Amino acid sequence: MALSKEQEALYRKTMEETKKQFDGIEAEMQKEIQKTREKLAKLQESKKSFMQIYEGTAKLLGIEAELEEYAKKEQLKSAEL
Repeated sequence: MALSKEQEALYRKTMEETKKQFDGIEAEMQKEIQKTREKLAKLQESKKSFMQIYEGTAKLLGIEAELEEYAKKEQLKSAEL
């Protein structure tokens, strides 16, 4: 069954609108992914800074830094991802 010219025009318009919306969502997803990467990088830097403070304080007190093992395990997990 062939489409009428009006039906074909309607379907083509629908396809074009759907493509625009798809492209818009794709662009929005990329922006959100970039924001998440930036936030993650900031959090990783904060974590690194706090770890350095913790380790430095433990050394000054002459005690073992318990977080060292935890940090090593976390680094291994991150490397696997």
